[in-house]
Amino acid sequence: MSRQELEQLGIKIGLEIHIQLTKLKTKLFCGCNADYRDMPPNTYVCPVCLGLPGSLPSVNKKAVEFAIMLGLALNSKISNKTLFYRKNYFYPDMPKNFQISQYNKAGGVPIALGGQMILKFKEYDKRINITRLQLEEDPGRISYDGTILSSPIAYIDYNRAGITLIEVVTEPDFETPEEARIFLQKLRSIVEHLGIADLSLEGSMRCDANISLYGKNRVEIKNISSYKDVQAALNAEIIRQKNIYKHGGEIKQETRHWDSDKKRTFTLRTKEEEQDYRYFPEPDLLPIEISSEMITSIEENMPELPDDRINRFIKEYKLPRYDAEVLVITKSLADFYEDVVKKYQKPKEVSNWIMSDLMRHLNTLNIEINDSKICADDFIELLNLIDKGTISGKLAKRILQLMMESGKKPMEIAKEKGLLRINDLKKIQEFINKVFNTQPKAVSDAKKDPKAIHFLVGQVMKLSNGRCDPQITNKLIKEALNKI
Repeated sequence: MSRQELEQLGIKIGLEIHIQLTKLKTKLFCGCNADYRDMPPNTYVCPVCLGLPGSLPSVNKKAVEFAIMLGLALNSKISNKTLFYRKNYFYPDMPKNFQISQYNKAGGVPIALGGQMILKFKEYDKRINITRLQLEEDPGRISYDGTILSSPIAYIDYNRAGITLIEVVTEPDFETPEEARIFLQKLRSIVEHLGIADLSLEGSMRCDANISLYGKNRVEIKNISSYKDVQAALNAEIIRQKNIYKHGGEIKQETRHWDSDKKRTFTLRTKEEEQDYRYFPEPDLLPIEISSEMITSIEENMPELPDDRINRFIKEYKLPRYDAEVLVITKSLADFYEDVVKKYQKPKEVSNWIMSDLMRHLNTLNIEINDSKICADDFIELLNLIDKGTISGKLAKRILQLMMESGKKPMEIAKEKGLLRINDLKKIQEFINKVFNTQPKAVSDAKKDPKAIHFLVGQVMKLSNGRCDPQITNKLIKEALNKI
């Protein structure tokens, strides 16, 4: 559906994004190792994160600093005093059976309030308002035999229970699924530039999306794991709700699960109201005082943010805004670009290669640049081989693909696969002779019309798999034609 068609549906979308602060060494309220991935289940646990009687939590100071950084990056107002609440609910994945979180009602004060992000599209700019930013602990991880809908049994690993989350809650300002995806992409880039999390890790960024049509009941889609899936899930939910209204039905307020394989949402449970969580202040944690001096110190030491980096790329490397925005989609890609440009000082040419061939291969392999087998120095070597005429630009595309698959250096691949450019006059002449012998009409046409020479050059390039030097080939063909 077009944006105009989506607007006619009166779509309102709000997001709740949970970001794991993976750069922290320990959990939010205890000293357990936060690097739980790939570890045996239920090994990184202690009396605090298990909620055993007599255990007392204490707040990870670095987590508070990281949350302040993100709040400042989102133009939020940092609270000078913040406190934690207990969110009581049936949590099979929380040993305490409640979650320590923050709340912005009944006297609760999250770590940051308000804020905004400006999204730029070709036709318009969109302002997305932030409701609040809060710290909370992650539940454990539930896995199933099969899917959440079909499995007869659930397995719980409490290693993740207590890991620090920042939750970013937006106003329902999104009017299209694409806007939600672009917001998440930009938020991810901000988080990675701040250096507080690596969001390429599995489960490090999860999203709950609330959506309603025509101003009626909203539906929550839980735990969507990627920004691409957020857009797909919202598109599927729009179609589902639209069809129900079209046939005179009503949408009930509920929580649904997104099945990325079946590309549809399924009912999980009837949506709870806020009072169902029975919030009350966490008695074991004192309010946290955040001084103006602390906020100023953090702000002064913050790293370069994506919007600033985009503007610098435009000014320093003379890139079009579109190129700069694409390159800064992830910090790792922007870092790779700068690592290349430092040694190969042709910024626009590097940008073209990254945005076309490199990113296409990354998307095909479904990996990030820092997970690939290519490094900046090897990429520079590839570009230098093109400049020297050692390989053609066309063959370089093939070599780049093989570099990303194997991790081998470009010259090594070129030699192994016979992809080096042929500059030897005798060898090129042999290819020309074969073409002349098999294409007598084309030779006759080229004698009458100089433009027809291009066809003969193309046939030589085809016969040599693109390896013959095109300038030498063109020169030798003209000489051969003059002799006829």
